[in-house]
Amino acid sequence: MTYDVLVIGGAGVDTTAYVPALPLPYKDTYHVPPVVDRIGNTGAGVALGCAALGLRTRFADLIGDDLQGQLIVDRLRHLDFAWARAEAGTRRSVLMVGPDGRRTSLHDPRATPGERLPRELYQVPARHAHVSIMDFCRDVLPDLDGMTISTDLHDWDGSADYHKDFAYGADLVFLSATALDDPAAVMRSILSEGRAHTVVCTRGADGCLVLTREGDLRTFPASPLPAAVADSNGAGDAFVSGFLYGTLNGRPLEECVSYGSIAGAHACTSAGTHEAPITEDVMLARAAGHPSAR
Repeated sequence: MTYDVLVIGGAGVDTTAYVPALPLPYKDTYHVPPVVDRIGNTGAGVALGCAALGLRTRFADLIGDDLQGQLIVDRLRHLDFAWARAEAGTRRSVLMVGPDGRRTSLHDPRATPGERLPRELYQVPARHAHVSIMDFCRDVLPDLDGMTISTDLHDWDGSADYHKDFAYGADLVFLSATALDDPAAVMRSILSEGRAHTVVCTRGADGCLVLTREGDLRTFPASPLPAAVADSNGAGDAFVSGFLYGTLNGRPLEECVSYGSIAGAHACTSAGTHEAPITEDVMLARAAGHPSAR
């Protein structure tokens, strides 16, 4: 079988606490609603999102031989998930989510210098590879001949060396405007320094910016929320999944952005990071002008 999407790296466990305010003022103890452990991190979100949209998806990663790793294996049992043991254990994040759905993440990457992903986990026939910015993933990039490649740089500041292999080694680059003073300048540098044909900079409720080699910088609005905000975790990964769906189905840029925006808005209306990704039918119905589709 040829996969539509090969997702490499980026599963973890999120421990989520819903707090009364962000930033959280100091005091000794806060009583909060039940604290929950769920699957999280970027690769898991993209893999689950693509699979929910009907794309044939394989996910390859390093996770720990621990309770958190078992949670991931159980959650991904319906996916083609190939994994090897991470020496330092499973990546974890503690997420504090405020009443408006915004979050602060305390991320523990559990990285081991020199660790590598076994080739047999990712050397499979696939149309496209989405590569997470785990350190062990940078060595995978040269092995992906014959596939188009995407990556998400998240809150890159445009200068940190860590991200550059990914920024300049992918055909389609996503990043957030969170840490950027001049998003357009950074987007142009990604195009000029690397192989990318398209750069997408997400801006949360302000929509996104898109720059291609063939055109000028374009601004797109965010999609309206289909329900009240519950939790913004996972919205960026959902956006990537929707955009990739459009790309792999040969849709024009405007539709790819629309699918990504609709998927991201949907993610904000469910608790947890990747608990209820949007399905193909619902996304297409909303894109066709039926916002009440469930």
